[in-house]
Amino acid sequence: MNKRVAFLGPSGTFSEEAAKRYDQLATLQPFPTIQGVALAVTSGITDEGIIPIENSLEGSVNDTLDILIQQPKLFIRQELVIDIVHCLLVIPGTTVSDIKLIYSHPQAIAQCRGFIERCFPNAQMIASLSTSAAVLDMKQSESPAAAIAPNRSASLHQVQILAEGIQDIDTNVTRFVVLSTSDNAVTGNDKTSLCFSFNQDKPGLLHEVMGEFVQRNINMAKVESRPSKQFLGDYIFLIDIEGHRTDPIIKDALRQLDKKTSMLRVFGSYPKWK
Repeated sequence: MNKRVAFLGPSGTFSEEAAKRYDQLATLQPFPTIQGVALAVTSGITDEGIIPIENSLEGSVNDTLDILIQQPKLFIRQELVIDIVHCLLVIPGTTVSDIKLIYSHPQAIAQCRGFIERCFPNAQMIASLSTSAAVLDMKQSESPAAAIAPNRSASLHQVQILAEGIQDIDTNVTRFVVLSTSDNAVTGNDKTSLCFSFNQDKPGLLHEVMGEFVQRNINMAKVESRPSKQFLGDYIFLIDIEGHRTDPIIKDALRQLDKKTSMLRVFGSYPKWK
């Protein structure tokens, strides 16, 4: 039986494109939210799920980071990166001067902000659940509207491409992660993602933890923080390091981190994207 893979739908999103590239034989199942994709995996409705985690223009996708932090049954099994080319879609016959509203996912709106400000300074931006859902919102709008979405959405929903490649920077890419109930085996070219927090605040804590990686010559590919949502000023730190969690040097570093933090969670080890 083909693998079941959930993605942020409906059909026509970049998440669907990423899912197709990940496994062309998989049975793809769309879900309306990132949280829905995660729940589909943890509940067993699907085998895996694919969601965006980071964009080269707008940074991390906070909903995805929060899910990884809050869902101990979820692990990152794979990552992949795809080019993002945004299009401005309209109902056939709509002209530039007609457009009063522009629908899209907040990330897509942010990635095209320069284009919007130059060409549609008076248009109202309206957030949709996904880029593909934005096309449906646009078609149902009572006011003349446009949607920012992939070009595939034009044929799926029988609308017109008014402009193509409207993202502010041509080298616009998004990193997606494949969620599962287990991570990946060692490949020799791996990455490990994790998070940790402290139950106290004193000088040098973070520096001490980072030193565990530095002294073992473990490269930290990414470091960022998220509010813990417990109280103001309390943060969770998220790190991507090179290597697999089962590598002896990584295992030793994680053992030391566990002693120095109040919470340590490993999101998984998986092959680095080429």
